[in-house]
Amino acid sequence: MNDHALLEQLEELAERLSVTVRYENIAREDAYGRGGLCRVKGEYVLFVYSRATLREKIRIISGSLRKFDLGGMYVLPALRELLDSRGPDG
Repeated sequence: MNDHALLEQLEELAERLSVTVRYENIAREDAYGRGGLCRVKGEYVLFVYSRATLREKIRIISGSLRKFDLGGMYVLPALRELLDSRGPDG
């Protein structure tokens, strides 16, 4: 699966988990990293730096989605492998 398809699948999985993914222009001097998961008014929101590379976006989203219990949910094998590993790039 190429990186564009992988990112798309991660975004779809986030939606199934009721996690809103927001691409924002995060002020670099005020921000820690390139994004992350938080709760806003009881809802999960995943902020991702809009100018992050494709690989960074995949890393941020996959790292955040690993925190959820995916045991009872169908996840594409390639996506499951990514989430069970520490990849890509860490």
